[in-house]
Amino acid sequence: MNNVLQRIKQVVDQQSDLPCIVSEGNSWSYGEMWENAARFAAYVTQQGIRKGDRIALVCDNSAYYVAAFYGTLLAGAVVVPMNTSSKIRDFNNWFEHCAARMAVVDFIPRELRKLLDTPAPTQLFAIDTDLKQPLTKQQQERICGTWSEVESCQPLANHATIAGSDLACIIYTSGTTGNPKGVMINHQNLSANISSILEVLPIRPGDAFLNVLPFYYSYGNSVLHSSICAGATLYLENSTMYPNRILEKLQTLEIAGFAGVPSTYALLMARGKVSEYNLSRLKFSLQAGGAMPTPLIQEVREQFGGELYVMYGQTEATARLTCLPPADLDQKLGSVGLPIPGVEIKIVHDDGRECMPGEIGEVLARGDNISPGYWHNPNATAATFQDGWLRTGDLGHKDQEGYLYLEGRRSDMIKSGANRISPLEIEEVISELPEIEEVAVAGHPDELLGQTVAAFVVIKPGHSLDHKALKRHCLENLASYKIPKSIHELQALPKTASGKVKKHLLIEELS
Repeated sequence: MNNVLQRIKQVVDQQSDLPCIVSEGNSWSYGEMWENAARFAAYVTQQGIRKGDRIALVCDNSAYYVAAFYGTLLAGAVVVPMNTSSKIRDFNNWFEHCAARMAVVDFIPRELRKLLDTPAPTQLFAIDTDLKQPLTKQQQERICGTWSEVESCQPLANHATIAGSDLACIIYTSGTTGNPKGVMINHQNLSANISSILEVLPIRPGDAFLNVLPFYYSYGNSVLHSSICAGATLYLENSTMYPNRILEKLQTLEIAGFAGVPSTYALLMARGKVSEYNLSRLKFSLQAGGAMPTPLIQEVREQFGGELYVMYGQTEATARLTCLPPADLDQKLGSVGLPIPGVEIKIVHDDGRECMPGEIGEVLARGDNISPGYWHNPNATAATFQDGWLRTGDLGHKDQEGYLYLEGRRSDMIKSGANRISPLEIEEVISELPEIEEVAVAGHPDELLGQTVAAFVVIKPGHSLDHKALKRHCLENLASYKIPKSIHELQALPKTASGKVKKHLLIEELS
């Protein structure tokens, strides 16, 4: 089955009355979610949206977001999720780049108010018109409709005919360096990713899943589709600012599944009172979105209970590429596992020769989940997608049994004198210190060596850091050329929307 809508419709037919999406102040059953999606499809069709047109979603996670997403697909249009915390310059660039016909917003943030004062061709559809700051008459005229108009529409009966190769969404990568690129995801990509994930994860119909990840980026997008296609109930929490509120929901809602990036778990462990909550109903947790230090993995396993699945992927892979199941964690700690079903992984040298076990090279992947390329960017597409393989830009190696171990991004490798240094190894060692909440290591320009090792650390509340003790710990566990030359304490690490550290900004600050 190469159409995600067919998958969802099967689930809707089987459990129409069971809860699907629960967000603050709103709860929809599977039948209600599907009906609202079909009404939205009817509305945008009446507005002149045709197959292949792009509709931007500038919304926080909500039931309305889900209905707008699937309604857009039912109309044959293409979803373009956008980071709600972006600036007007970003929105204008994205709207122009993807030629969005409509942008769905759940409120009018200050940045989008600026858009209302411009003659941009993108129409704005407002889910929520209860605004804290009233709009001017001119601004109101730029809003083409509201959700009350959707509710008055009859559900679209004749859905668009969709092929697996038809475009489903364009996801702008958060990118740790450079400008974001629009990754094209077709219906076959979505369906293949869902099939693979549901083969390896123990999510079942009726399971309660708590999601804190934004749907506008790949990981959250994958959680949304996988949970609904599994028939689970998806509870939405849009902020990780209050860790104990998340822990409270895990307990009171008897959550079975949870997903986070490394910083999510670091925050919960460092600033949440995990031991005070009963998380015995939590069957499994997922970790992806970057390497998680071994000490944090062990702490999560001890504090959360349940099973921890470590996963690896990229937006260009519709989210997931590999999985390390709980049964292998002790034996393969530090690995991101084996390829998920339908995915092939190989490691290659710079000259294209395949690496032997233990040899470090670039990670390449192929499968039905791999994107066809970047929207209107043939040069970037040609550089990244070659002969059916995705060049991930990640460095790694396989062991004798085929388990993948990542060594960092090609662009992150530190070149100090004749040495090539992986930041991940140093980050792993520094994170072993109990006072460290988060750490990032990057190469700082040096006239003599080319680069030296710089460490950036966030200290846990109520703790202090002895810089000499940190260096002694590194000397005991690392080669001398890997010891950080400089240590910098920060309140927080700069990150992308997907939780990855923007290391280039750290170095720019030093310079």
